[in-house]
This record gives sequence, structure tokens and C-alpha cells, in this order.
Amino acid sequence: MFQLSQLRCFVAVTTELHFGRAAALLHMTQPPLTRQIQLLEHELGVRLLDRAGGSVRLTLAGRTFLREAEDILRRSEAAVLAARRALRADAGTVTVGFIPATSYALLPRLMDVARRQLPEVRLLLREMQTADQIEAIGAGTVELGIVRPFAQRGVAAARCLVREPFVVALPAGHALARRRTLPPAALENEPFVEYCPSESRYLYEVVAGRLRAEGVRPNTVHTLSHTHSILALVSAGMGIALVPRSAMGLRYRGVAYRPLDCEPALEVELHLAWRPHDRREVSDTLRDVLLQALAPPAGG
Repeated sequence: MFQLSQLRCFVAVTTELHFGRAAALLHMTQPPLTRQIQLLEHELGVRLLDRAGGSVRLTLAGRTFLREAEDILRRSEAAVLAARRALRADAGTVTVGFIPATSYALLPRLMDVARRQLPEVRLLLREMQTADQIEAIGAGTVELGIVRPFAQRGVAAARCLVREPFVVALPAGHALARRRTLPPAALENEPFVEYCPSESRYLYEVVAGRLRAEGVRPNTVHTLSHTHSILALVSAGMGIALVPRSAMGLRYRGVAYRPLDCEPALEVELHLAWRPHDRREVSDTLRDVLLQALAPPAGG
């Protein structure tokens, strides 16, 4: 099998079309260069170069092989760089899972932090629900995940990355939209669009549990899995809803938002999850950078 050094010799000769100049380019003498070309031709079983009258020309086989040789050399150099980057803590590729809700505000912030502080780290993004991310983290196919709080702590470790309040979303023409803030009691008997208890269990339990604790019984008219779908119904005048504040960035026409006036505040969390005891320097570095830049203070 031919060697990469032989390919470099061949490409140098085709670049210079002169053995002497190619030898100088490679910092070697001409006889060893000639010998490398001969060995390459012998290995391939074809003539790559015509040498006549002091000139050098590519044969048809040589022109065809040149394209492949240049591609092999490019890929070999890329492989070397990738291997070296793998040993660095500030370069490489990290697979990051995220739930759709993070695209409203958190994901752009996260990518900006990574781009500014770790410019040689490439993020491979995968949109997945929380349960799928935890499974992928356990399998090692996702290294970091942006998820809702979850129960499987043996599979993945996690820390709160974002904590944000709920706001009341209501049709802009609704009577309650004239008020600056709304207490939970204002939702009593109102047509209510809420999160689906099976598909969006965490958000459903946070909202429904708090309303029960407040003694509030809204009139649930629809249950949906995604915030943008809920806001679409609010925009259509089908009811009011409680949604995370970041959803205001979706800018649905005809939807007004009001702060929910309650103590303690009704909040929702996003966590950064990773596989415990699975040490990879570049993903550890990215995790630490993101937590330092974005996470709320411990106990805050």
C-alpha cells in the first residue's frame, strides 16, 4: 500500500512539473523523490507521469489519481487536527440536546456564550423532549441536555440553568387585560387552556398544583402539549393560559401578557443535564462555562 509521503511527493511534482523544484519544495534531494514516485507507480501498476525532454506531464491515470491523492491528503490532515483537538479542553464537538421551549430565549443565549468563550467548540444540536434526552444522555449519544426537571437522577446529573416566572396570557380584548397584574383568583371559572398532563407533565403539575393550592378552579377548555399551540388558541380568543415568561418572545398577535401576582412566585425551571462520571474534557468545559454564565446563584 502506498504511503502518505509518496502522495505528498506526487502532488509536489504535479504542482511544479519539475523534479528538481519539487525536491526543493519538499526539502529533499531529487534521487529520493524520483524513487518515491517510482515506488508509487509500481504499487498502483500505472504510469502517473510522462518524463520526456526534461519536461513532466501527467498521464490520464495521473490526472485521475491526482484528484484522489489531494483528497486523501486533505482528509488525513483533518483527521490529525481532529485527533489533536480531542485532547484539548477548549476545542472539539459537543452534542447538545434541547427541548423546543428553549428556542424562545435560552438557546440563543447559550449559543452566544459558547461562541464567545469557546470559539473552537462546535455545538451539534438535537431537538428532543426531556425523556428522550435523558435516555440519550444515559446511552452516551447526547453529552449535555437542556431539559425540564426529571426524576431519573441515577441516569443523569443536573443543575438548574434558568428559573423564570409564569405570566398570564390572555386575548388582548379580554376584560382582565385592563389590569396591570392578575392574582390566581382571577382565573376562577375563566375558559382555560392548559398543558397536557401526559405530554407536558412537568408544566401541567406546576400549574395545576399551584391553582389547587390557591383554591382556584378554572374552566379547562383545551389541553395542549406545546406553548406555541396554547398561545395560538389564546390569540384566537379560545381562553386564557399560564405560560413561562420567555414565551412572550413568540409575539403572537392579539395576545396580552400580565404578571401573575402571587407569593411565592409561580416559577418554572430548565436544567442542564449530563452523564455523571463520564469524563470528557471539552464537554465538561462547556458545561462549566454555561453554568457559570447562565445559572442562578445556588439557593437563589
